[in-house]
Amino acid sequence: MIPYAFTYHRAKSVAEAERLLGGEAQLLAGGQSLIPAMKTRLAAPPALVDISGLRELAFIRSEGDDLVIGANATHFQVASNAEVKRLLPALAYLAGMIGDPAVRYRGTLGGSLANNDPAADYPAAALALAARIKTNRRQIDADDFFTGLFATALEPGEIILEARFALPQRAGYAKFRNPASRYALAGVFVAQGKKGVRVVATGAGACVFRLSQMERALEKNFGPAALASIGVDDGALNSDIHASAEYRAHLVGVMARRAVESALA
Repeated sequence: MIPYAFTYHRAKSVAEAERLLGGEAQLLAGGQSLIPAMKTRLAAPPALVDISGLRELAFIRSEGDDLVIGANATHFQVASNAEVKRLLPALAYLAGMIGDPAVRYRGTLGGSLANNDPAADYPAAALALAARIKTNRRQIDADDFFTGLFATALEPGEIILEARFALPQRAGYAKFRNPASRYALAGVFVAQGKKGVRVVATGAGACVFRLSQMERALEKNFGPAALASIGVDDGALNSDIHASAEYRAHLVGVMARRAVESALA
């Protein structure tokens, strides 16, 4: 066993958490990604700042044409919330497909967005719904937030407070899950809103990405048939023991058509 010690802080406010985040300290919310990484020594932060007790960040509410969700809202809360089911059922469905019950009861929206796992579900929804992510310092558009593999626009000491999702006319999500981890081998979120159609893939590449050719096709005809002849370039897609890049490219097309079918249902 490799010896490893760290300092643990339980923040009582966002201001205290920000103050404690000096050096290489990391935030701890649900811990469903960070704790396993620490157990395997893929991550070894010298200090943890636990914000899981900040209930003021665990809200879900509608504001005009937006659905606003606090960073500490768990996947279970999003999946089971009546307002989410009524206003944005595709997001409730997505949250209900994350991991297993243990993960859904502990994992948080903010943690998922900040971690930006290439196979995570929430980043696809955030990008497809043109979400605005509010931190303790600023507001970041989803288009600018996800920057690469496990990388975001967050700066040192920056804490996600909430995500504001623009309510679409219709939306759907579909993913092909790894049977063991339930992460997406490929997932696609489709949303049609006031500013047009967005189609976003997760699980297939190093980071979530938009499928512009599919978006243009759905602008003309919002139906699965519009995507039938559109292929996905596998040149930049992931290839690993679970699926080849070629197979993931095929899955993206299938999941996109299923997502559109779900949006129309």
